[in-house]
Amino acid sequence: MGTSKEMTSGAALPLIFNFAMPVLLANLLQQTYSLIDAAIVGKFLGIDAFSAVGASTSVIFLIIGFCNGCCAGFGIPVAQKFGARDYSTMRKYVSISLQLAAVMSVIIAVVTSIYCKDILRMMQTPENIFKDAYFYLLVTFIGVPCTFFYNLLSSIIRALGDSKTPFWFLLFSTILNVILDLVCILVFKWGVAGAAIATLLSQGISAVLCFVYMYRRFEILRSTREERKFQSKLAGNLMWIGVPMGLQFSITAIGSIMLQSANNALGSACIAAFASAVRIKSFFICPFESLGIAMATYTGQNYGAGKPERIWQGIKASGLMMIVYAAFSFLILMLASRELIFIFVDPAETEIIKDAIQFLHISCSFFPILGILCILRYTIQGAGFTNLAMLSGVSEMIARTLVSIYAVPAFGFLAVCFGDATAWMAADLFLIPAFIYVYRKIKK
Repeated sequence: MGTSKEMTSGAALPLIFNFAMPVLLANLLQQTYSLIDAAIVGKFLGIDAFSAVGASTSVIFLIIGFCNGCCAGFGIPVAQKFGARDYSTMRKYVSISLQLAAVMSVIIAVVTSIYCKDILRMMQTPENIFKDAYFYLLVTFIGVPCTFFYNLLSSIIRALGDSKTPFWFLLFSTILNVILDLVCILVFKWGVAGAAIATLLSQGISAVLCFVYMYRRFEILRSTREERKFQSKLAGNLMWIGVPMGLQFSITAIGSIMLQSANNALGSACIAAFASAVRIKSFFICPFESLGIAMATYTGQNYGAGKPERIWQGIKASGLMMIVYAAFSFLILMLASRELIFIFVDPAETEIIKDAIQFLHISCSFFPILGILCILRYTIQGAGFTNLAMLSGVSEMIARTLVSIYAVPAFGFLAVCFGDATAWMAADLFLIPAFIYVYRKIKK
């Protein structure tokens, strides 16, 4: 049977650590799949196919990031009502969030599929990789409902203090994804589109199985007919929290798209260097994101229980864990970047390798800045102040846009390497005073 867990009593560090570990393993699984997926494309389909997948990464983050942000936001009222032990209202939020997800995901899938080609044109995608990039992006957009539901169900289960169950479903999804990748690319010869089809199928199957498991195993989620009725007031609360979180991801992604567009204009070699380095960076920043997700649930439950002093305890505990990991990842990336890049790129591609190493060395030097960003942003979101978290995304977007417009044309790929670091610092300059404001407000 699935088990819920309250985080409103006990030492903060072990609670956050124990919750964050399954989330971290889940994120690492996702990134591992992403690495394997890219490696399969790069090794079996060539550097142009690999660049095609890389050229659409920021656009995917724009759309999928919005969906994931909404899902995380929908989970916050669930966590707050669970912490307050108002289980009837909690179940109403769960039912309404599923109804909203059905409508929103279909609309997003239809609109993005229609404008897929126009988006790639605006991003200055090179002609030699345009066709592959288009089909990869189109299939990904068609699969948005699968992604939306899978992430929403995981968010609901985590809101109950259970971060292990989503991990097991993600493990299943990852293994299935890799198998389908090999079948679609090597057996059916579907090329780059095959990689996207494999992801769509694996997430769709996982979402269905997760839904069945959730309602069979978590008795606390079994609702009555009355609790399943649509209520506009509760739906408004969900949208008020979820949409700003989704927009925060999308706004951040707009800056990433600007940066990637500027990088695309530098040619296929820079696209390949950026694509390989970003995947490795994404793998290594998973712990920061996982700590943030743990803090969102921890904060939501303690806010609902009326225990704001425990939120500050959580900040200190997660900050300590963040600093230790940032030092560890800095050491690894400074020493082993070249070997990691060989996963995607042939050793003969010396220019690509040199640029990718430069990107990783600069990025890992600013990991503590990113760690502060994740902890504070998710804490603010967990307390329900998602509009403030969204504004931190605006800071990131502005910083990346300025780098893209002014720095990249002047300094080339070196400026691209500093794009993320500049955005993280801009976000922290907003988040630190924002957190002080939120914490003082909830203490009152």
